[in-house]
Amino acid sequence: MKLSVPIIQLPLLFDAAALAAEIAVFDEGMWRPHPSGTPGNTALPLVAVDGDAAMGDALDGPMRPTPALERSPYMLQVLGSLGAVLGRTRLMRLSGRSEVQQHVDFDYYWNERVRVHVPILTQPEVRFACGDEVVNMAQGECWIFDTWRQHNVYNDANVARIHLVVDTVGSTAFWDLVNAGRTPAMPKSGWLARFTAPQPHERASELMFESVNSQSPMSYWELRGHVTFLLGEVEPQSRMQPIAQMAGVFVREWQTLWFHCGADDAALPRYRQVLDGFLAQFAQAAAGIKLRNGADLPASMRGLLARAVRRAKALPFVEGTVETQAAKPIANVVRHAADAYAFDRPVFIVSPPRSGSSLFFETLARAPGVCTVGGESHGVIEGIGALSAVARGYDSNRLDESDASPEVIEELRRRFAARAKDREQRSPQGRIRLLEKTPKNALRVPFLARAFPDAVFVYLYRDPRQVLSSMMEAWETRGFRTYPELPGWSGLPWSLLLTPGWRNLVGYPLAQIVATQWETTTRILLDDLDRLPSNRRCVARYDGLIADPDREIRRICQTLELAWDSPLGIRLPMARHTVSAPDPEKWRRRQHEIEPLLAQMTETVARAAACAER
Repeated sequence: MKLSVPIIQLPLLFDAAALAAEIAVFDEGMWRPHPSGTPGNTALPLVAVDGDAAMGDALDGPMRPTPALERSPYMLQVLGSLGAVLGRTRLMRLSGRSEVQQHVDFDYYWNERVRVHVPILTQPEVRFACGDEVVNMAQGECWIFDTWRQHNVYNDANVARIHLVVDTVGSTAFWDLVNAGRTPAMPKSGWLARFTAPQPHERASELMFESVNSQSPMSYWELRGHVTFLLGEVEPQSRMQPIAQMAGVFVREWQTLWFHCGADDAALPRYRQVLDGFLAQFAQAAAGIKLRNGADLPASMRGLLARAVRRAKALPFVEGTVETQAAKPIANVVRHAADAYAFDRPVFIVSPPRSGSSLFFETLARAPGVCTVGGESHGVIEGIGALSAVARGYDSNRLDESDASPEVIEELRRRFAARAKDREQRSPQGRIRLLEKTPKNALRVPFLARAFPDAVFVYLYRDPRQVLSSMMEAWETRGFRTYPELPGWSGLPWSLLLTPGWRNLVGYPLAQIVATQWETTTRILLDDLDRLPSNRRCVARYDGLIADPDREIRRICQTLELAWDSPLGIRLPMARHTVSAPDPEKWRRRQHEIEPLLAQMTETVARAAACAER
């Protein structure tokens, strides 16, 4: 929410030690990584959609207390003292020597909500910056800040910082607290904070939780307000006149639909078509334009409007039972109604780019009964307007469960089914055993797992030194330029997948760019795979594929319950995307660049190697 000042301290004070004692009983496994993959940033859900901690980062649906909150009496008391309607609420932990990089919260969710911080474990070295102000929020204090300004957090201490963080639209009582608050720049004489002591035998006051987060389709008046607000946040310039006209046409189209169809579910596809078309055109026309707060205009427009049309959480047209025990064969992962689902345990090869996935894919595609779309699925997936990088403001290639609406899933399945061919280039008869590999999908496991509930993911591991060398080689050629005119990017044209946080790499040397691509992709991928049941994931090794192709392929086929009838020689042919002849020692030509980078990401390197040994 945009505020008149950057930071406000509310007149409340809490017993941080009592809160820390309640946190101490939580198992480490209850902490979840940040959805953007920010290093060192983890959270433990307290209020989540339907009270389900597994939905910890979801923003759409009735917010209810999780079991962790329900067994934390003082935390309930603290939340009650705010007198506010509670949205998503978490314990947020930032490890020592970590940083949440500077950013603006321009998502629709933040338009009506402020974020309340109650520090529980912190140190003087932790600094919170918002706009031109920097503060150290002390233990037990209560703060809010302007999420529409650039803000970031530094933890220069050696130990973790933990805050209770509450997202709220507030209430009359809450805004009275805000009005009684003080700012670092303008302290109030005689100002005192009211201390709320733990009352172990006193029942907490009844809490208010969000039951409605948004309207879908968004009403004409709300949508018009968002567009008007955002265009008003841009400094006047000549480029804005045609952009404002484009936005005006879009608002009028929405007005026409709204007054004709209202909130009729049957009209949702028409709303979606108008919205996706506008966002795609707007992203191109407004590329490179910044708001007064430094945020990207196309990304901000998408952030405010992306949920203007309903994205359902469930797949009512899929029936089945998920088997989560590792001992169960992959064939029994999910049982579907045959007339509702055309696929049979699709196989997705996932890995950072240049890990040898083309060689692995082209070899495995020779298995009888396996179908592919003939290559990578960039067009199949990103041809759906809502999933394209342009429509998403070039944020990244990341997709998660929230992107898997029933409409998107239906279209995605239709596209794959229409293009699937077996090794003889014949259309499949009956259920489709799909094999797919696209490096961008290393950032899309939750999305694909939702779209294909019985899918199996094969993580292909390759020595990071070899991968980094090959990625640098790919950047230096012309064949891997995925976004040659990426708005806001300078230097070599952007190549390979678009990772979260790519804007922070502007001006860095190629070796650092590539290392960050690999580390970000690998960390997100391993986090996502860890959340899947063990019988929906397995590991293949590139070195095993090179050393003994027949043995490695037969091992993988047995795991995936695929037939195999093509004996392989001692050496596989080069894959279609090979740049130069494979050589396990080729990376040493860049050894002086690669080894210092590996030292910067030892945790992820070790984690990937450990995963490959399972």
